[in-house]
Amino acid sequence: MKLSTAVTVATAVATASALSVPHSFQEILDQRPWRQPAEQFLIELEPGKTQWVTEDQKWELRRQGLNFMDITETEDLGSILSATNAIESVTYPSKPAYNKTVTPLLESLSKKQMHQHLETFTAFHTRYYRSEYGAQSSAWLLAQVNATLADAGALEHGASVSAFPHSWGQASVIATIPGKSDHTVVIGAHQDSINLFLPSLLSAPGADDDGSGTVTILEALRVLLTSEDIVAGNATNTVEFHWYSAEEGGLLGSQAIFQSYEKAGKKVKAMLQQDMTGYVQKTLDAGEPESVGVITDYVDPGLTTFIKEVITEYCDIPYIETKCGYACSDHASASKAGYPSAFVIESDFKYSDTKIHTSEDKIEYLSFDHMLQHAKLTLGLAYELAMAKF
Repeated sequence: MKLSTAVTVATAVATASALSVPHSFQEILDQRPWRQPAEQFLIELEPGKTQWVTEDQKWELRRQGLNFMDITETEDLGSILSATNAIESVTYPSKPAYNKTVTPLLESLSKKQMHQHLETFTAFHTRYYRSEYGAQSSAWLLAQVNATLADAGALEHGASVSAFPHSWGQASVIATIPGKSDHTVVIGAHQDSINLFLPSLLSAPGADDDGSGTVTILEALRVLLTSEDIVAGNATNTVEFHWYSAEEGGLLGSQAIFQSYEKAGKKVKAMLQQDMTGYVQKTLDAGEPESVGVITDYVDPGLTTFIKEVITEYCDIPYIETKCGYACSDHASASKAGYPSAFVIESDFKYSDTKIHTSEDKIEYLSFDHMLQHAKLTLGLAYELAMAKF
């Protein structure tokens, strides 16, 4: 602060004191003429309920446990659906049909592989979407996905991975494995992390939220690509794996992607979000059985029913139905665009990880055995829907 500025502020404080004006020092600073107004963002707290907030107010809402979509750049997401009322009903298989193919694939899923990837991913100081670390972690992830496709020989058969750029700097990542049709199955997780107290300064390893989901679906992708039919493009449908940027800021990355898909008329037949797949301690402490939490609110009922069948067939633990509220993860962006979506989480929502959004969201608190169950679910669902006839 310059001396002249300090004198001006000191004079203002003295004047306010002399007149018994109940202004705090911070209020006087906030009223100084050179202060720039805080950037405002339009958020949606529930369908049709919007308000303008600053970024600090965003984090305060999140600290209170309130979810929202930041629709500042995506106000028209879902507008085509609203204008045409043309949401397509998708019929899913009644039972898994490719058990003989999928079951041997499950044996190739590796806890060690997930652990190694998560060690590197959580080593970034933060993956906050507006930070340089966030951009660097996204670039690292893009390279890992590319290596996964290359090692499987999938690039030679038309598979690809690309960065989906955003104005805030951290790109989303999209891997595409073409099938015989443009009907598309999407598997998603978010790659960013945040410390809700000082996002731009404090560490946010984000091991569970959502490093766990990130490496879970990456491992499922690796093993899915050991299928010759998938790699060769013989699947009935196209499969995409998404790693979204800026979920913590209000589902920003996924909204941008599904807005572009909606405008392009992309035929997404199913979308599954994996957000937090590794924490089970609170469940065990409560004397409850380890299980996969299947979200039942704000999701597609038909897809959710089929996911339960996949868990029963391919996982070693049961599922439990639970709820998480509006806009609690990136599946909400797909739903708003008119695409059927679903969401699974590590447990009953009331037992989910309370260390998230802090410096304590660390790898040592996670169960890779539990993450393996989510990887089995992801792999089983991806293969079954890749081959399904919609």
